[in-house]
Amino acid sequence: MSELTIRHIGEEPARPKRPVMQAMKRGFAGRCPHCGEGRLFSSFVKPVDSCAVCGEDLHHQRADDFPAYLNIVIVGHVGVGGFTLAEAMTSLSGWVHLAIWIPIMVIMAVGLMQPLKGAVIGFQWANYMHGFGDEDDMPEDHPEQAA
Repeated sequence: MSELTIRHIGEEPARPKRPVMQAMKRGFAGRCPHCGEGRLFSSFVKPVDSCAVCGEDLHHQRADDFPAYLNIVIVGHVGVGGFTLAEAMTSLSGWVHLAIWIPIMVIMAVGLMQPLKGAVIGFQWANYMHGFGDEDDMPEDHPEQAA
């Protein structure tokens, strides 16, 4: 039996699997995670509400600060690692290091922002997160709200 046909009594029918890596690659490329054809962004980091090609509703996305966090981790590791390696292998002055590494890190940070946000949106779409599964994305009740 395939995974899609196995159900337990009382469970809802399983949703079709969406390929996570394919959706993330499409998002990274700035394309719709569903069809891979339509544009994902209307401006630098503002996603479209729906795909112009397949009509997939994309306004549900909640990438929030996660792409920026990923950006900091990637750029920080590459920048610090590169600086440390360059410092160990050369005798450049501090000013020369600043002139080299600050522009590299700024260009990397700006250049990775949109692709990382697209990949996060693709991940959310593939996993039916934040309304992409045709369900309301309502927060769970907090115990303190009941009081």
